[in-house]
Amino acid sequence: MLLLKGIILGLLFGVPAGSVGALTMQRTLVYGKKAGIVTGLGSSIADSLYAMIGAFGFTVISDFLFEYQLLIFCIGGLFILYISIKMFFSLPENTKDGKEINKGSNKLQFIFSSFVIGITNPAAIMTFLFGFSWFNIKLSGTFDGIILTTGIFTGTFIWWIVLSGTAEALKKRFHSNMLNYVNKGFGTVLFIFSLIIFIRTFFMLTNKGLT
Repeated sequence: MLLLKGIILGLLFGVPAGSVGALTMQRTLVYGKKAGIVTGLGSSIADSLYAMIGAFGFTVISDFLFEYQLLIFCIGGLFILYISIKMFFSLPENTKDGKEINKGSNKLQFIFSSFVIGITNPAAIMTFLFGFSWFNIKLSGTFDGIILTTGIFTGTFIWWIVLSGTAEALKKRFHSNMLNYVNKGFGTVLFIFSLIIFIRTFFMLTNKGLT
């Protein structure tokens, strides 16, 4: 039952895909389904780490993250901005049948990029804590925490597999000469997400009286 609750939580948490969702779809459309799945993997790892912090009550870590969350948000926003600009101006060369993702270095890059985006959102801890309360989840030991975190990882990863599969199905409708528009379109979407992060951070600073 605890594993099932974790999977449900992971699915619910993963559905509002945001920046990682856009990145997963773009990479699936350009590089293939495998690229989308490994991109989602990085996000699932980040989500699981934050779920673990909440489940095990690592207050020292969570207090540190919340103390510097505005700085962390800005780092995440800058990283998304960098990806958006790079994506917008990139040319979809040598991407037929996902050839580039077969290189180990690219797999690691795809995982790392989505991990950074996920880990620069400390507010995820509060989201998971709310989820634990909503589902009346009470942990009686370390093993329960591991089971719950495993479920959350599984749930989020299932979502990324589904999203990648959906994007792969849509890819059949695309011609190769449309991939440039895919890069520019998703690059624009990520650029907007980065602006939202900066605006949100600005208002948080204003509410704290730091501006």
